[in-house]
This record gives sequence, C-alpha cells and structure tokens, in this order.
Amino acid sequence: MDKIYNVGIIGAGVSGVVTALQLAKHGIDSVLFEQEKSVVSGPPFCHLHAGGNLYPDISESQCKLLMKQSIEMARLFPESIDERPTFISVPKTEKYEFNKLEERLDMLVQYYEDLIAEDPANKILGAPEHYYKIYTEAELNVLAKQPTIKHPKSPDQWMTNTIKLIDYKKLKMPVILVQEYGWNLFRLGAQAQLALDKTPFCDLKTNTSVTSIKDVRKQNLNYNWEITTKDEVYKVNYLVNSCGFKAGEFDESLHLNTERLIEFKAAYVSKWDPIPGLIPELIFHGERGTPRGMVQLTPYCDDYYQIHGMTNEITLFENGLVKSKNNVPQPEFEDGIKQKLTRGWDYKEVKSRTEKAIASVTKFVPSFKSASVGGPPLFGAQQIPGDDPSLRIGEVRFPCKTYARSEIVKASSALTVANQILNKIQEIGIMPSINDEGSQNSILESISKDDIDALAEALAEQRGYPKSLSRLVIEKK
Repeated sequence: MDKIYNVGIIGAGVSGVVTALQLAKHGIDSVLFEQEKSVVSGPPFCHLHAGGNLYPDISESQCKLLMKQSIEMARLFPESIDERPTFISVPKTEKYEFNKLEERLDMLVQYYEDLIAEDPANKILGAPEHYYKIYTEAELNVLAKQPTIKHPKSPDQWMTNTIKLIDYKKLKMPVILVQEYGWNLFRLGAQAQLALDKTPFCDLKTNTSVTSIKDVRKQNLNYNWEITTKDEVYKVNYLVNSCGFKAGEFDESLHLNTERLIEFKAAYVSKWDPIPGLIPELIFHGERGTPRGMVQLTPYCDDYYQIHGMTNEITLFENGLVKSKNNVPQPEFEDGIKQKLTRGWDYKEVKSRTEKAIASVTKFVPSFKSASVGGPPLFGAQQIPGDDPSLRIGEVRFPCKTYARSEIVKASSALTVANQILNKIQEIGIMPSINDEGSQNSILESISKDDIDALAEALAEQRGYPKSLSRLVIEKK
C-alpha cells in the first residue's frame, strides 16, 4: 500500500475510537485496526464514575479526576448516559464509616462547582447541591410507607422505591443517594462506529488483526512505522498502541519493557420478576477479594439486571490478576482464563457464577432470590499500569518520539488520553498547530438517536446479549 497515514491506531476499544475521532475532528487522517467485528467490544463498563463513589479506598485525587473525565466523556457521548442515581450503603459487617464517605462527597460537591464555574456545560449531574442526599433510618422508615412511583423524579421517590426492597436493618446508617449515572457500552460503541464510518479522516479496519509492527525510523523513509496485517502493510508516521490488556505484546516486539498488571473480571446478566417502579443502581460496600466483597446491582430495561460481586467466586477470579515479570512486558493468564477470552464460557460455569451473584444480592434484597440467568456474562481483561491494583485512573505514555501507548483503566480516561496524544503529535510537527475548538465533536453530534438505537441493538444481539441491554432505562427527552 502506497498511502502514508499520519496515525496508525491498533485497537478500537474506547481509547482507540475516541483517539481516532479526536484526530478526525481536526482533519488528521488515521487508520484504525480492530480484530473484532465491531468497535468497543472489550472489557465492559456500566457505570459513569463521576466521583468514584464505588471505590471507598481510592484517593481524593483519583475521585476528582474520575469526576472530571466522566463529565467530559458524558458530554461527548450523551446518548450513552443513563440518568438514574446510585444507592450507596455500607453493611454492618464492613469497616467503612459514613463520616469518611461524607467528607469525600462534600469535597466532590465543591469540585463539581469548580468544574461548572470553568464551563457551565459541565453541569450534567444536576445542581451541585443535589449531587448527593443522605437518609437516616428514621427517614427510611417514613419513605418505606409511601406509595411506589413507577417513574421516580426526585431523590425521595427513588429512595421510596428502593427501600421497600432492601433489608436495610443490615446496613449502617445513614445511606446515600448520589448522582453517579449509568453508562451504556453498546450505545457508546454504536455512536462511535457510526461516526468513524462517516468521517473521511479515519480508515476503520474491523475483522483485521495486526500481525507485526516494524520500526523503520532509521531507514530514511518518509514514514516511521510499518503495520502488517494478513493482507497488507500499512505505512504510518505515528503509532498508537490502544490494545488494552494486550498492549505488552507489541511492546515486546519493539523491545520495550514496561511494568504492568492485567486483570480478568466478569459481570453477570440476570432476569428478575417485574417490580412496580424503577430503582437506582444499588451498591453494598465490602472489602474487595474477601467473601464479603462489594455487591453491585445495575438495572437495565425489561427487568434485566447486571451483577458485580467483588469476590473470587463471582466477578474476580483465582489468578485473575497477573503481573509482568522477568523483563517480559506482557503478563500471561492461565489457560482457563485464556479460554474464556478466546473461545467463550462453559454454560455450567455461567450458571454457577450467575447464581452465586444472585445469592450475593439476595442477602440485601430478599426478593431477588427469584432472579435467574438472563444471558452470558459481560467480561474482559483490563490493563493496570505499574503495580498498584487499586489504581482506577490511567492515561498515556510515550516510549519514543512517535509512539504512544494508551494505559486507561476506566473508560472515562479515553478523551484525556486522546487529547494528550493530539498534543504530542503537534509538538513533534507531524501536524500543524490547531486551534482548540472546544470539547465537543461535530462528527459525533451528527449521528442521530435513531441510528444509535438501531446499531446498539444490533451490537448487543451480535455479541449474544439481550437487546434490552442496548437501551437506556430512562429515555432521553
């Protein structure tokens, strides 16, 4: 192939597609490689971490960055955001104390106010004074006697629906309702793919595996890298490694050694009897990796619910967290996890783990015992740069002048990474300086809701999931 691309991007997960779209926004051409049939098919996400309230152990700085990045991504992909709150609680068996959570929430309210002062369009989580609300046991007792509201509007209505279902005598008081929203991966993937197909500045190659990368920087050619697939060799000036947990494979071929962890996790799809009114996402905090690890119940349309249980019997896996070693940058999973990643799951294990996930929810929501397996697990592996498994933010490294390695841990970091790569490309002169045209992207904004609806549903079904998982619980007005 004679064409020389400005940028070659390997991996069309969240980071890869957002990078390609930001480049296209400024008229910079790229070629984007994805081995699967469609984009954003890697590790699942379901929660917009606008404050990091699912992680009581992370630092305030990580919480603030998660909020900032989540707001940026929600503005970029508004049709993927489910505007329902999250219920946060601490079981009486756990160490976490409310006063610490409240201190952090107050800090986040102030930070949210600061973000709105910087740009009023950042006000996507409602008014700062409504970011969270605290409920005492006495208040819950009163709300439990109120009628259920099919489509709740206020925090009290959401809590009324919720508290009728929960055995709140098992929880420390008070409990919290916070404006951390849902995030639909199928809808984000659909909007991104439609936009990439539409723009003339990105050549999207799905069903295309990269077999090797050749560094030709010292050969006095008018490009720096050769990306080889089964059928073609692509010439590019700038290389972006967005391979997620497989990023080390290409580092290894380029003789770059970077320390990293990779972790395999799964969430489970369940179907529950219809309930009278909508409920928020439910969080019951617990120590990760112990038998009492955090329980997370995420509502979807048509009575489907996704479950995380942060124990080795449910979401986490024995030997599911592995580290690079012996100067080999790509960690390796054991055969059982490799099989899940490449050839799928044995149904007996799907049923067993989903039933254990259901049982973990039933401890706090007794009527959830009637839930059943609703579909295959949502699963995948994520990279964690360095050696701290509690890290929830990650950005990008530049091992050499014309090579960037995306190291996102949460999907919310994707726009930050894309803009850092854009800045680096300008610095080294591959493209001229550009004027900042704001945080929005007209290519994404040109995609209609109807088209997103249709492709999101098709992506869910193509991947073997109920199409209901592609819709928002609360439709956009």
